Amino acid sequence: MSKKKAGKIGVLLVNLGTPDSPNTPDVRKYLREFLLDPRVIDINPVGRYALVNGIIAPFRAPKSAKVYKQLWTERGSPLLYHGLDLKVKLQTALGDDYHIAFGMRYQSPSIKSALEELRDKSVDRIIVLPLFPQYAAASTGSVQDKVMEIVREWWVIPSINFISSFCDDPGFINAFVELGKQHMEQDNYDHVIFSYHGLPERQVLKGSDKGYCQLGACCNTYNKRNKYCYRAACFATSRLLAEKLGLREDQYTVTFQSRLLKDPWLQPYTDEVLKTLPAKGIKKVLAYSPAFVADCLETTIEVGEEFKEMFEHAGGEKWQLVESLNSNDTWVEALKEMVLQH
Repeated sequence: MSKKKAGKIGVLLVNLGTPDSPNTPDVRKYLREFLLDPRVIDINPVGRYALVNGIIAPFRAPKSAKVYKQLWTERGSPLLYHGLDLKVKLQTALGDDYHIAFGMRYQSPSIKSALEELRDKSVDRIIVLPLFPQYAAASTGSVQDKVMEIVREWWVIPSINFISSFCDDPGFINAFVELGKQHMEQDNYDHVIFSYHGLPERQVLKGSDKGYCQLGACCNTYNKRNKYCYRAACFATSRLLAEKLGLREDQYTVTFQSRLLKDPWLQPYTDEVLKTLPAKGIKKVLAYSPAFVADCLETTIEVGEEFKEMFEHAGGEKWQLVESLNSNDTWVEALKEMVLQH
């Protein structure tokens, strides 16, 4: 008796999103969709609507558009084309038994269009892989929420598996270590900064397991109680990177960037820490942004250019950004292994 051939497995890669163009109207549209997500700005709906539509989108869009124009290339937004390149490479690595789709949480290509692509291929099951190494309700959680919102309308729902975090995945760590070592072979750095995208403290505490999280020493180990704590995951990634890079504890600092509004966010803040380093004799810094697996505004512009300018103004000599994983071969292999394990 012949064995029935299993159907294809669908893999949905998702990143945050990007405006359709660097022009102000498209940037405003993107900001509105992004910031009106209740998992991103978790305040009452009326207040959120007034804040985003009355203040943030109108005033921030023109400023952000100027920055996006610096970032834009002939291929468009780096976050988009790196994602599309990654999709193609992962498809090649996994072969014909899989179908890879790529979507954005906000704007296009949408998660809905990517899921429809998988449905059209009649996949037996779907593995959803949000491209955020450290779980946060505002990023990974929002993607999961959106996927479930869409598929609940389907008459037939296949098995769906979410990869919620890969902050300590060996392949992910090794891919970033390789990039860092290339820079370390070219120069001697006094210190390494691991700068992560920030979150309001309240969001971390809201996800705490029965009050376990105290935003303190509880994050010094990564365990079952705090595996979905964003801060603990950032520290876990940093410890593993530091170990592989051969760094002592006093040779690196974990910081958080990109805060918004006046509520307390995770600390220490990258822009404040870097200004203090030259006075301590730290003149050459290697800067990682390990919350991002593709270069974007927060890596290329914020860490790579704005922080560099701040550091040099404070007396620093060299600030070097470690580029993101994008679609490099080691990262593709790491993703392949993650998919096969799930």
